[in-house]
Amino acid sequence: MNDKDFFMARRVAEAVDAAGGRTFYVGGFVRDRLLHQPNTDIDIEVHGIQPAELEEILNSLGGCTIKGASFGVYGIAGCTLDIAMPRREEATGRGHRDFQVYVDPHLGTEKACRRRDFTMNAMMEDVMTGEIVDHFGGWRDLQDGVLRHVDPETFGEDPLRVLRAAQFAARFDLKIDSETVEICRNMDLTALAPERVMGELEKALLKADRPSVFFETLREMDQLKDWFPEVEALIGVEQSPVHHPEGDVWNHTMYVLDRAAWLAGGAKYPGPDGDGSLTPSWDLGFLLSALCHDFGKTVTTEAGEDGRIHALGHELAGMEIADRFIRRLTRERKLRQYVLNMTELHMKPNILAGAGAKVKSTNKLFDGSVDPEGLILLARADYMGRADRQPNLEYEEYLWQRINEYRRIMEKPFVQGADLIAAGLKPGPDFSEILAHAHKLRLAGVEKEAALKQTLAFARSKS
Repeated sequence: MNDKDFFMARRVAEAVDAAGGRTFYVGGFVRDRLLHQPNTDIDIEVHGIQPAELEEILNSLGGCTIKGASFGVYGIAGCTLDIAMPRREEATGRGHRDFQVYVDPHLGTEKACRRRDFTMNAMMEDVMTGEIVDHFGGWRDLQDGVLRHVDPETFGEDPLRVLRAAQFAARFDLKIDSETVEICRNMDLTALAPERVMGELEKALLKADRPSVFFETLREMDQLKDWFPEVEALIGVEQSPVHHPEGDVWNHTMYVLDRAAWLAGGAKYPGPDGDGSLTPSWDLGFLLSALCHDFGKTVTTEAGEDGRIHALGHELAGMEIADRFIRRLTRERKLRQYVLNMTELHMKPNILAGAGAKVKSTNKLFDGSVDPEGLILLARADYMGRADRQPNLEYEEYLWQRINEYRRIMEKPFVQGADLIAAGLKPGPDFSEILAHAHKLRLAGVEKEAALKQTLAFARSKS
C-alpha cells in the first residue's frame, strides 16, 4: 500500500466529513483489499460537497492539482492519490473516450456505482468507518468466482470493457457471466486507441498466472479479429501429433505462454545442483515473444510427401508477422526489436543442446541474442508447450553450463579499439572488420593478450 497516499486519503476524508460530506475508497482498491492483494493505486470519491469546497480542502492539505476539471478528478501536490467526484456519463460516440461527463456531488452511491463496469469494481468503502457499500453484489460475485457487468443498458457503451473483462478473468481466475459475454460479443472494438489495447494486454501478461485465459476469453467472445488477428490465425493450424499431442498451434502457444509466465514469475531454472537464477531481462518482451514465437507456422505449415506435418523456416517467416502485430499495438521500437530477435532465435537453444554443440556455437548464439537468459527460458517454455511434457533435464544442464561459460568469458578482459590504437593501429576503412575479428576471438575464449596478437596479425594481413 502507498502509505503517503493512504494517510492523505484519511486527511481528506476527515476534512470532507467536517464539511458534511462522505469519502469512499472506490474501484480496484476496494476489490483488492477484500482479496488481501496489494494495490498501491488508491482512488477515493467524495460525495456531498461542491467542487469548489473540495478544491479548498485540497489546497489546505498541500495544493490542489486538477487532473480533469470537467471530469471532477483532482489530486494533491506530492501524492499520486486520485480524488474524484460522483459523475454521470452519456456516450457520444463509439470510442473509449467518447463520453459527455456531468459532475453531480449529490448523485448518491447507488447511481455513482452503477456507472462502473463490473460488480467487483462497483464496491465502495467509507474511509472513515470502513463500511462496505455493495449495491450490486460484487463481493458475492468475487467469492463465487464470477465476473459480471453492472448495468446491461450502459455496459456496452465502452468497448474497452471487452478487453478489461478478458484481463480480469485472467488475473483473478474468474468465469465471465454468460450475459456479460453476450454483450461483449456484440461490441465494436475498432475505434479503440492502440495504447488502450496495449495497456489491457500488458496487465493480462504481467499480472495473470495464466495469461492464456485472456486470449481464450476473447476467442469465446469472437473478439480476436480486430486487434489480435495473428493470434486468431493460430487456431486450427495443424502440428505433428507425435511432437505436439496438445493439438493445433493455438493450443501449443497458450501452453507456452502460461509456462513463460511461470518462468518470468521467478520459477527456478534448475542447474546441475538443482537451483538456478535465470531471469528474462524484460518480462513484457519475454511474454510477448512467447505469444509470437510460432506466428510463422500460419504460413509455413504443410504436409510432406510422407504425410508428416512440418513448418520449416517458421521462425524466420514469423518475424514479419510478429512485426506487424507489435506495430499495431505500440510504437516502442526496442520492444519490437526484442520480440523479433527472440522469435528468430527461439528454436536454437534446444537445437544446439540436442546436437551437443561446442562452446563457440553457444557463445555466438548468446552474443546475437537481445536477452540470452530470456532466450533459454523461452526455449524451455517452448519445449514444455504441451500438457504432459516435463522439462528436458539433459538440455537444461547443457544450457545452464553454457550460459555460465558465456557469462565467464564476457566478464574477462577483451581487446577493444583503444588497445589496437595503443599498439600502433590507425583507424581506417578496415577498423570495424578488425574489431569484429577481435570479438570472434573473445567469443572463442581466447585470452586478451593472445587475442591482441592474433588481431594485429589479422590487421597486417589486411594491409
